[in-house]
Amino acid sequence: MASSHLPGLAIVIMGVSGAGKSTVAESLANTLGFSFIEADDIHPPENKVKMSKGIPLSDIDRIPWLEALRDAIREKIIHGDNVTLSCSALQKKYREILRAADSDYKPAVYTNCRVKFVCLEAAVDVIAGRMMRRSMEGKHFMPASLLQSQLDLLQIDDAEGITKVDATMSIEAIVDYIVALVKGRWICMQ
Repeated sequence: MASSHLPGLAIVIMGVSGAGKSTVAESLANTLGFSFIEADDIHPPENKVKMSKGIPLSDIDRIPWLEALRDAIREKIIHGDNVTLSCSALQKKYREILRAADSDYKPAVYTNCRVKFVCLEAAVDVIAGRMMRRSMEGKHFMPASLLQSQLDLLQIDDAEGITKVDATMSIEAIVDYIVALVKGRWICMQ
């Protein structure tokens, strides 16, 4: 699918750490010909240090990071480019910051927003196992000890229309499912 058919669409792959956001978002970007933004790359070093010590981020830590992500998405949308973003986006107020990347977004009018969310979900023990493996392999700064704080923050309002996907499916199956959404639902709004 040529990205020229979908000008200025952002797909945020969200969920708790260990759900597979980065892998899915990057694979989706490659499949659709979108660009890809890894939210962890935008975190300031002090946020990464804090999390690596097992200290959850506060809104004071998160808001500037989310605003930087919003600005990066806005640049893509303004230029008619399509992008995938891996970002926890655990609370509605955080997603509202990201939705503001679409200058036409009207709060609580989710269907017309050019920033779409897909939440990867799996059982707590599955996510914890993934996080422990990554941590032991030195592949990520987020320790499994922070999983509960992320689960405590996660809130999804059904009115937002966030698509939920089983994160235990294969990457290919998840990507195929999201591609079908893009072609079937989200392309209609363009």
